[in-house]
Amino acid sequence: MKAKHLVSLRDLCLEDFEEIFALTERLKKNPQAFCDALKGKTLAMIFEKPSTRTRVSFEAGMTRLGGHAINLSPKDMQLGRGETLEDTAKVLSRFVDAIMARVYSHKDIERLAASATVPVINGLSDFSHPCQGLSDLFTIKEKKGGIKGVKIAYIGDANNNVCHSLLYGASTLGASVSIACPSGYEPNKAVLAWARQHANGSKFEVTTDPFEATKDADVVYTDVFVSMGQEAEKEKRLRDLKDYQVNLQVFENAKKDAVFMHCLPAHRGEEVTDDVIDHERSIVLDQAENRMHCQMALLLLLIKGANP
Repeated sequence: MKAKHLVSLRDLCLEDFEEIFALTERLKKNPQAFCDALKGKTLAMIFEKPSTRTRVSFEAGMTRLGGHAINLSPKDMQLGRGETLEDTAKVLSRFVDAIMARVYSHKDIERLAASATVPVINGLSDFSHPCQGLSDLFTIKEKKGGIKGVKIAYIGDANNNVCHSLLYGASTLGASVSIACPSGYEPNKAVLAWARQHANGSKFEVTTDPFEATKDADVVYTDVFVSMGQEAEKEKRLRDLKDYQVNLQVFENAKKDAVFMHCLPAHRGEEVTDDVIDHERSIVLDQAENRMHCQMALLLLLIKGANP
């Protein structure tokens, strides 16, 4: 794997994706073969934001690989008393083999990666959620037999860390993304421009019409309308995004074999209805499980520096 850190999916080239996905498949098929792969290795996990999937998937993954994970919040560390991120990164690098951080500001992940001498993994920032994007694209590969040529319809707030990660990854892997969102909720312009410039046969469209976006889509994807840190904007956001709920009518506008995806947690009745998220073609739980498998592959490649 060429990348030293995973700050965003922009860091990964096509060969990196292929290597991670191939190792993920091996891990899922024969987990016992890797039970001591990271024996004696330690992952530091920094959480500024609470988490279910990120916390459990990384900790369980390290345990399954024979390693150990340390859960840290700013109040458990000198970060909470004013120590700089740079000093924290340098000190932790003397103790552990990798650092995963779930933070508010993307700049904090960049600062950690710039100062650490061990691999740094972005467990979520306000701009990017690469581990989720990695798992999503792997899950699409599993369900659709490949990624190149697949059309993903993303509905709702597209100025969002998950949407940005999907755009980066889909561009490199050759999937197309059609986004439906209201004015003011478009994806970051620089991300969209990068995706279009580096497109591997992909097409990227932005519309205000969910039915236009979902036409001929293989995947229908949404995320919460109100993310952590946006609670003060809740009423406005719900009002602005009310016409972008993925209900059965929107979902059935996609291909007959289309699958529904959501990174979870879901706010049922807001961005998605029960009959869609509980649909027989909803693969949200497979997405969640694959977080662990993809992250185990990522940890192996970043810590060991080679495909075991």
